[in-house]
Amino acid sequence: MNTKLFYFLAIIFLVMVACDSEKKEEKTLTRDAIENILGRKSVRKYLPKPIEKEKVETLLKAGMAAPSGKDVRPWELIVIDQREVLDSMAAALPYAKMLKEAPMAIVVCGDTTKSAYWYVDCSAVAQNILLAAEALELGAVWTATYPYPDRMEVVKRYTEIPEEIQSLCVIPVGYPAMPHSPKDKWNPAKVHYNKW
Repeated sequence: MNTKLFYFLAIIFLVMVACDSEKKEEKTLTRDAIENILGRKSVRKYLPKPIEKEKVETLLKAGMAAPSGKDVRPWELIVIDQREVLDSMAAALPYAKMLKEAPMAIVVCGDTTKSAYWYVDCSAVAQNILLAAEALELGAVWTATYPYPDRMEVVKRYTEIPEEIQSLCVIPVGYPAMPHSPKDKWNPAKVHYNKW
């Protein structure tokens, strides 16, 4: 075999190996859907590390991939990454103290003029965001604002959302500060086939 042919084949081989390892690396960034659902956990402590813009966009896209009654899509999403706003909301919301550590939060809101059941559709959005966070090895937790008028008012104050937009929840997001394990919530006693 001549030297030029050998080098050519060696380069082709190295390119193929590099492409294959990129594909494998890409696949490891996300997990099997069922494994991801069963592995989801609420994370309330975060590292002081910002979340990459691409990951934030992936969370938002995942949220908006949710189903919606009559395909109305009444949701509106607010990304908060200003430290003073996160700290102020942490001080004012009784179950969102972890916002003080979180590098960002996503507020899931619904347009009440588009749907009387906005909170149902927006719940699917919130769940998709939580599952996407798990798949991206981020930590997140659902902190409810709806149906509590005082909590919803806090969100209105700091986000300046219009009157017809109502907040469902604030989802703090960040890189987990420690390992977390999912809870086993399976309870066969709560499953009924055909009749109660």
